[in-house]
Amino acid sequence: MNKAILMGRLVRDPEIRYSQGAEPKAVARYTLAVNRRFKQENQLDADFINCVAFGKAGEFAEKYLHKGMMISVVGRLQVRSWDDNEGKKRWSTDVVVEEQYFAEKKSDAGKSVSGNQQQNNSEDGFYPIDETIEDSDLPF
Repeated sequence: MNKAILMGRLVRDPEIRYSQGAEPKAVARYTLAVNRRFKQENQLDADFINCVAFGKAGEFAEKYLHKGMMISVVGRLQVRSWDDNEGKKRWSTDVVVEEQYFAEKKSDAGKSVSGNQQQNNSEDGFYPIDETIEDSDLPF
């Protein structure tokens, strides 16, 4: 099984190109900054993952996705290789996008991550829990 599920912020606006042929198809390339769950000393706390979307998914990316947006992507990993101009073998690993979703409200898209965490959005139906819940308090 080859399935990748990611959520992160776009590093820059998607780069769009169209294939040549009778019916050109959109090809969108973008990079997601995906936070790591655990941070180790002297290491980056995010991975930068290359994604490519073809056809309708590429057109969607061109129209709606912009730098800094939090999105969720479902796709598959694809590894490709080629020889560069100097004859050296090069490798690239990309996520071929099958589905992509907005992962934040439109009104939150321009705000910083720390600002989002500090807000108390009771309109979302979620409230911060200040107390620790014991297992004995749960009804199941």
